Amino acid sequence: MKKTILHLDLDTFYVSVERIINTELKNKPLLVGGTSDRGVVAACSYETRGFGIHSGMPMKMAKELCPEAVVIRGNAGTYSKYSDVVTEIIKEHVPLFEKSSIDEFYADLSGMDRFFGCYRYASEMRKRIIHETGLPISFGLSVNKVVSKVATNEAKPNNQLKIDFGREKPFLAPLSIKKIPMVGDKTYQTLRNLGIRKVQTIQEMPMDIMQRVLGANGAVIWKRANGIDHTPVIPFHDRKSISTERTFDRDTIDVNKLKGILIAMTENLAYQLRRGDKLTACIAVKIRYSDFNTYSKQLRIPYTSADHILISKILELFQSLYNKRMLVRLVGIRFSHLVSGNYQINLFEDTEETLNLYQAMDYVRKRFGDRSVFRASTMGAKTIGRMHNPFNGLPPVVLAHRKQ
Repeated sequence: MKKTILHLDLDTFYVSVERIINTELKNKPLLVGGTSDRGVVAACSYETRGFGIHSGMPMKMAKELCPEAVVIRGNAGTYSKYSDVVTEIIKEHVPLFEKSSIDEFYADLSGMDRFFGCYRYASEMRKRIIHETGLPISFGLSVNKVVSKVATNEAKPNNQLKIDFGREKPFLAPLSIKKIPMVGDKTYQTLRNLGIRKVQTIQEMPMDIMQRVLGANGAVIWKRANGIDHTPVIPFHDRKSISTERTFDRDTIDVNKLKGILIAMTENLAYQLRRGDKLTACIAVKIRYSDFNTYSKQLRIPYTSADHILISKILELFQSLYNKRMLVRLVGIRFSHLVSGNYQINLFEDTEETLNLYQAMDYVRKRFGDRSVFRASTMGAKTIGRMHNPFNGLPPVVLAHRKQ
């Protein structure tokens, strides 16, 4: 059976949400992200793009390029709520969909043409999303995920585009190679150095030449340029790891501050593990110094989700990494090798009081928020905390680094 894959993308999502909250921001140049000089642009309105601004750019540079832009600090919790409303509407309409990010969705409509007409059905769903949320949204419809995603990007802003079966290659041919998903700045420059500018040039090349130039990625890019993609719509994202990191507004050598933040991070991620009935067997600490040199170290440990075990191990890793003569710009931690399972009692160390304490603290956090109860040593780490369960099957909310 011929596949029919729908790709939906909420246009400039963070910007659109901010404009719903404050209508005075409509038609004004708007930047969303970290507001300090070390912040990063998480989203920018179409009005700013003529100045050369794009997401991922340092906020300081963006403000220099467009001084009149309004700058707003992103709020992951608010964006998640709006994303959830859109998710519920899509869930009501389609039997199989994938939420690939907070503002991007794929849906498998294969077979529905016999009953509804996929393009008409997708159009009606898009109109409902716009009517009920006020958010602009675009979609692309084709035989696979790659062509549909490219079609969505060509349809923007706030529009829709269908690529008929058999028309994938002619549709892609005149486009810039940068429009192919997976072609980043480095790959783009490599291809441009070879004189390749349009997708059609790749379509006319043998696949083995692309492989010789770019290795395994070359074959994938060649297939995508030819409209070939068999990636299925995946309805659930099972996390392999969880992590968090913080960039400081000012580089620091305050060891107590660094340890307090690492303890707060560990405490919070350990709670996320317990909330998701997960255990970790590998922990890592990352430090970036003022000269931008970055070091990390990891340690295998027995499966656990206990604060007191994880905190002591994280601090040990930090001590072995930290160079006291250098200012620190960023610290982060990561838990990996995750498996399902409840916290196992360590008969040599844990007591009933310890287990009861964890249950009581987790109950309070679940009811009143992640940072409703915490160690006194972490009181300075005010921004540590998550807005959602990282093990709910949804992809993480990606925003610019929050600052301390």
